[in-house]
Amino acid sequence: MAIQSSELILNPDGSVYHLNLKPEHIAHDIIFVGDQNRVEKITQFFDSIEFSTQKREFKTQTGTFKGKRLTVMSTGIGPDNIDIVINELDALVNIDLETRQPKQNLTSLNIIRIGTSGSLQADIPTDSFVMARYGLGLDNMLRSYRIEAVSDKAIEDAFIAHTNWDAKKGRPYVIKCSEKLEKVIESSRMHKGITATAGGFYGPQGRVLRLDIQDENLNSKMDNFKVDGERITNLEMETAAIYGLSALLGHHALSLNAIIANRASGTFSADPYKAVDELIAYTLDKLAAN
Repeated sequence: MAIQSSELILNPDGSVYHLNLKPEHIAHDIIFVGDQNRVEKITQFFDSIEFSTQKREFKTQTGTFKGKRLTVMSTGIGPDNIDIVINELDALVNIDLETRQPKQNLTSLNIIRIGTSGSLQADIPTDSFVMARYGLGLDNMLRSYRIEAVSDKAIEDAFIAHTNWDAKKGRPYVIKCSEKLEKVIESSRMHKGITATAGGFYGPQGRVLRLDIQDENLNSKMDNFKVDGERITNLEMETAAIYGLSALLGHHALSLNAIIANRASGTFSADPYKAVDELIAYTLDKLAAN
């Protein structure tokens, strides 16, 4: 049965609605960034750029770096934007946009997020790199889908018990990264652990301005949470959603963060742009070599 036009919305030129992209516009290896201005901080290193477009916060450039075709895309901030981006990317490769029928032979994309984040651990300093082996979703977005086959119930249960999680906020979810991409990107420079994904920047991440928050001790509880040798390394707003949707749709996903703040010590990087540039160079070289 064809997918109705109200469910898969296309622009008059046949591109997907929010991203303004057609299938030929993207590579199978895609780098996500949050900030649209960071797209060109990556593509400035490309040998050539074949395509560029932007609609709202979603900016996309596709080109070649050391012979490898890559797409760089800004997702904006938060799990809700990730829901848009990954569903529309999947539609580009796995749905025939003319017949509106899912394809019989499905394509797996490789998705790597390059972001910035604050560390929750005193021994993960500013300007270091973190790789998320797991995404811990505190945001509830993924619970709109049937995720039981891809989520780690044991870690979820351990986190709920450790933090005395309030069920009114919804059940946290835990999704593992792509082991394939982990092997491509890993090195001794990478700290590894669990990246927690919040649904907001202030209260959901424990920041207090003028509003009281539901659990003022949540960050300290997260600091000392450990399960099967894994601990929560950092807190941001996209990783768990990327991992969850990618796993459900059959794509490979990995999230990397340059640590620009340390919440445990209250410090901020003296040069956060340098840390991000170094992570970009590191990731591009790893992708080009594989």
